[in-house]
Amino acid sequence: MDAQTYTEGLAELRTLRDDIKKAAAALARLEAQRDKTVTALAAHHKAKAERIAPAAGLSIADVVALAPQLAPQDMDTAAPAPGPAEPAQPTAPAPHTPLPPTPQQQPTEAASPRELPALPQDTDTTRWFTPTPGLASQHPNFTQQPHPTVFLDATTGTLVHRDHTVRLDLGDRSAAAILTAVFHAVPDTIQRIYITAGAPWHRDADRYPYLRDAVAAWLNAPTPGWRVDTGRGRDRMAGHFVHARNPVARYQRTSGDHHVEIRSVGEWFDLDQNDHPGIVRDAFRLLWEELRRHFSDAVILGSPSQTGRDLWTRTIPRRGKHADGFPVLSEELRGLLHATAGQGRNELLTPPRIPEQLPALIEYDRTFAYAKHTWKSPVGAPRRVTGKTFASWSAKEQHDALYGCGHWHIRVTVPDGWNHVGLLPAPAPGERAWHYPAAPGTTFTTWAGGPEVHTALTNPIQPWKVEILDGILWEAGKPLDEWSKKLKETWTNLSAQAHFQGDAQQARAAHLASRAVRSILLYGIGSFAQRPRMVTGTTPRSMERDVPPDAEIIGFDDEVITWQRPTGFARDPNAHPEWAAAIWSAARAALLTQYHRADNTHAGALHTAPGTVVAFRTDALYLTQPQNWPYHHHPGDYLLKGHLTGPVDAPTSEEELLALRDTGRQALTTPPDNT
Repeated sequence: MDAQTYTEGLAELRTLRDDIKKAAAALARLEAQRDKTVTALAAHHKAKAERIAPAAGLSIADVVALAPQLAPQDMDTAAPAPGPAEPAQPTAPAPHTPLPPTPQQQPTEAASPRELPALPQDTDTTRWFTPTPGLASQHPNFTQQPHPTVFLDATTGTLVHRDHTVRLDLGDRSAAAILTAVFHAVPDTIQRIYITAGAPWHRDADRYPYLRDAVAAWLNAPTPGWRVDTGRGRDRMAGHFVHARNPVARYQRTSGDHHVEIRSVGEWFDLDQNDHPGIVRDAFRLLWEELRRHFSDAVILGSPSQTGRDLWTRTIPRRGKHADGFPVLSEELRGLLHATAGQGRNELLTPPRIPEQLPALIEYDRTFAYAKHTWKSPVGAPRRVTGKTFASWSAKEQHDALYGCGHWHIRVTVPDGWNHVGLLPAPAPGERAWHYPAAPGTTFTTWAGGPEVHTALTNPIQPWKVEILDGILWEAGKPLDEWSKKLKETWTNLSAQAHFQGDAQQARAAHLASRAVRSILLYGIGSFAQRPRMVTGTTPRSMERDVPPDAEIIGFDDEVITWQRPTGFARDPNAHPEWAAAIWSAARAALLTQYHRADNTHAGALHTAPGTVVAFRTDALYLTQPQNWPYHHHPGDYLLKGHLTGPVDAPTSEEELLALRDTGRQALTTPPDNT
C-alpha cells in the first residue's frame, strides 16, 4: 500500500465515522420515540403487553420494563432457556464460546435479582416426588439408520462426498442456491450437508443489528422446490433451528420424500482456516470407526447431543434392577431443577479484587472435565428431606446425605475473614444468571448440589456456614458409567492417534475426532436437562395481530416477524435434569478443589494464593501464578493451556479476557526467538 492509498483510506474512515455517528443518533431518537409511544399506549385501560410487544418489536419483558403496570399476573421470574428442535446445544453452550446477546437479553440483564422457587410448604408433596406415569428411559427396540452426509466449504464452494471432491458455484450462498448446487453434484440420497467454512447464514449480517436476525432471515428466505421440513419418523426433527452461530436448516422436497439438513460443523469442533472439507470428512470417518469399537450399533446423528443420547440409550440395561428403565421425574421437579441448577461457572474477577496490573495470566483447562463426574448419578424416585429432618440426623447421616446425590435449598453465610473466591452460586440479575458472593458476612439463599455444599463445609481454608432449608435426595446409581467409560476409551484412542500419527492430515483429523467425542459427552449431558420446549414461527408483518400472545419476538424484517414461544416440557423419556445438575455441581466443585490420589495432592482455585484467581470459565481457571499440579492426560486433570507473561492489564470484560487467553495460548506454543 502506498502513501496516497493510505491517506485516502484515512479519509474514508473519517467519513464512515461521521456516518456511523449520524446513524447511531438517528437510531437513538427512534428508540426513544418507540419507548415514549409504548409508555403512552400503556396508559390505555385495555392495554396489554402481549399486544404491544410485537408491534414494537420487543419482548413482553422489554415492554414490562418500560411499563411495569402491564406485567402479567403469572409472569415467571425465571425465564425459560431456548431449546426448540435441538434440545442439547442451547442447554450446554460450548465452553469458551460466548454468543452475541439478543435484543431481549440486554434489558433483562439489568433487572432486579430473581428469586428462586422452592418446594411447596404443604406437607402433601406426593405429586412432586412421584415420577411421571408411563415415562421411563428404556433400551431402544429399533436399529438406528445412518444419514448420508457431504461436507461443504461455503467460501470456496469445495464439496466433499465420500472420496470425491468437486468445486461448486454457490451463487449468492442462499439456502436455495446451496441446495440447487449440491444436488446437481450428488444424489438425492444425501440427507445432511455440513458447512465447514463460510457461515452462509451470516451473508447479510451487516444489514441486521444482531446475528440472530440475519440467521432467521436466511433460514426463512424462499427455497423453490423445497419447503420447511415438517418431520416424520423417530429421528427426523421438524422446522428450522435459529441459532446465532450454529443454526440448523431443515427442508423437504415439495414433491417426494427427500429430507435434508444444512448444519454447521461448529457444533462438533472448532476449525481453523487450513481445515479442508476432506479433513473434516476424515475426522467423522475416524469418529465413526472408533465409536463402533465400543458401541456396536453406533451411528453419527446430526448433532453431538443427538448422538450422545442415542448412544447412551443403547447402554440401558435390559436385565437387572433397572430393566424397566430409569423413571422420569415429575414435571414439577423438572421445572424446579431447570430454574435452580446452573451450568458451568463463568466469573471474571476485576480490580480491586485483583491487581490492576497482573504479573502473568496463566490458563489451566480441565481435560475432558465432565467425564470425571459421571461415575455416580441419582436414580429412581427421590425423597424430600426437610430442614427439620436434616437437623435431626447424626453427623454421619448428614455427611452421607451431602456426599450422596442431592439438590439442596440452603441459606449461606460467608465467614468473617474470608479473603478468597466465592464457593456457592447465588441467583443474579438476568435470565438464568449466577454469581458467587465472597464478601465476609454476606448471607444469601440459593440451591446447590451436594458436591458444592460439601466443599463449602469442608474446604481447606475455612468452613462456611450453611443451613439446610429443604432438599431432594436420590439413591446413588451408575446410569451413565458404561456410556461414559466407552466415550473415554474412544477419546483416549483418538487422542493417541493424533499424537503418534505420522501423517499431518490424519493427525489433524484424529484430533478433531477426539474433540467431537468431547462434544458428544458434553452436549449429551446437557441434553438430559431438557429445557422447556420452544416453538419458533413466523408471521407476515401485515398480520402481526396473529403473533401468539405469549410469543417473544426474536427478529423481524420488512416481510415477516420471527417469534418463539414456550410450550412446556415434552414427554421425553430421556429427560433427566437430575443427572445434568449433579455433574454440573461436581464440575463446579472441582474447580475449587480436586484430590489427585495417585500424587497425594490437591488442585483447584482454593489451592492458590488469595488474589491470584482472575477468572473461571466452565472447566478452566485463569491465574496470575503458575501451579505445579499433576497432569497425566486423564479426564479432569488441569492442563496448562496458555501462559502470557506480564505485566498484563487486568481484563475488565469477557472480550478482553478472551483476547488475552488467545494471546497466552499462542505464546505458550510459540518457541522463543533466540536470534
